[in-house]
Amino acid sequence: MNKSSYLRQRAAPRSSVASSGCLRIGLALAVAAFAVISFLGSKQFNPVTGEDQYVSVTKEQEIAIGLQAGPEMAAEFGGLEPNPEYQAVVDEIGQTLVRGGIVAPSGYPFEFHVLADPQTVNAFALPGGQVFITRALVDRIETEGQLAGVLAHEVVHVLARHSSERMAQAELTQGITGAVLIASYDPENPSTQQVAQMAILVGQLINMKYGRDDELQADALGVQIMADGGYDPRAMIGMMRILAESNPAGPPEFFSTHPNPDNRILRIEEAIQSLYPEGIPAGLVP
Repeated sequence: MNKSSYLRQRAAPRSSVASSGCLRIGLALAVAAFAVISFLGSKQFNPVTGEDQYVSVTKEQEIAIGLQAGPEMAAEFGGLEPNPEYQAVVDEIGQTLVRGGIVAPSGYPFEFHVLADPQTVNAFALPGGQVFITRALVDRIETEGQLAGVLAHEVVHVLARHSSERMAQAELTQGITGAVLIASYDPENPSTQQVAQMAILVGQLINMKYGRDDELQADALGVQIMADGGYDPRAMIGMMRILAESNPAGPPEFFSTHPNPDNRILRIEEAIQSLYPEGIPAGLVP
């Protein structure tokens, strides 16, 4: 074999590898661009939060999602609480919160449900206005105002469209992470697997940060909703202490979607001070 033939044979694989690399990068850029353009195109203004946000579904779709997912979520907590007294109390307070103030103009058909689970201390809201609280949490609550604080917090998640925001952000991070994987991953090169794992971890941490911000916003706006409903917002501080006691060995804040209880209490106190700079008025339900 002469020298020129040898060189041609050696060059062919390198050309093929380079071509494959360019194809991967081009495809990755296309995936990333689609994800970013789709995300930026979902921008909307939320009058409740006073902020622009990115949501990938309509309010009507949120309501449909919540109604469809509700029975399945309830089943995971043992179904609905059979004692009608629990449901009556939660309904009364919940409807008081959503009848006026910043909630009423939203148009969401809020419904409040007590779950039969006697052990899990939890409350959550689905998109569109379906709000759930476990019997275990109701049993730990000491005052009417504390229960109002939990429900007001969950109502804010619906009004602020946090679930829809998370969906849009998840689509964005998945798109960008997918682009990184396409551009960098090589099954024959172990170091590229580490890059892929790092990209996934970064995406998860970003979404955790947004989750913590949502909780703090729900606490702050929950203060407003409690006050509009005639409840003393300081009761939310007592609620935070109950939740902290129910999970004393929770993960560090950096690795959790929920902020540290002390940080949440500080933000609640700031929101109360902002709402009532001259002090809490008399007559609010504790």
